Amino acid sequence: MTIQIYILSKLIERDHYPYELKKGLSEPVPFDKMANITESKLYYHFESLTKQGLIEEAELIKEEHRPDKQLYTITEKGRLALPQKIYDVFEKSKQMSDLIIGLIFIQYVDIQKVITLVQVKKMALENKRETLTKVYEKTVIPAHLEETIHLANGYFMESLQREISWFERVLEMLHHD
Repeated sequence: MTIQIYILSKLIERDHYPYELKKGLSEPVPFDKMANITESKLYYHFESLTKQGLIEEAELIKEEHRPDKQLYTITEKGRLALPQKIYDVFEKSKQMSDLIIGLIFIQYVDIQKVITLVQVKKMALENKRETLTKVYEKTVIPAHLEETIHLANGYFMESLQREISWFERVLEMLHHD
């Protein structure tokens, strides 16, 4: 879904051809390498978005001694679908890293709705932390597992706290926008 959000967001700005967007993913920061986005994956998503009616072929550019370039444009259906795809990222996210694409293209959605979605995610993590704390406090740990269980609990609690802290930072950023 993140690749589709990227494609739709770029096509809202202006018509593009796939290779142009692939190149944009690699410069100046190599997001394509970081997210393992190959040219074939990108073309697959162009095809998928076309089948969904969210984008369409706009023009075929023919150049001498060069391969033809298929220019794509976003449809009205695509313009309407983009915000929902971004909201879905915030609704379905399990960790902070899932939110990045939604934050990059936040200008296409209602920030107040996103704030609410992020607050819900943060509260869910806080509830999970509270539940784990209660379970850990009530659990009778056999002596031979005490060190391992303590280590595992520390890992899970620190991981949860890190995620909560990042969600707090996102909320702070959103409140400033």
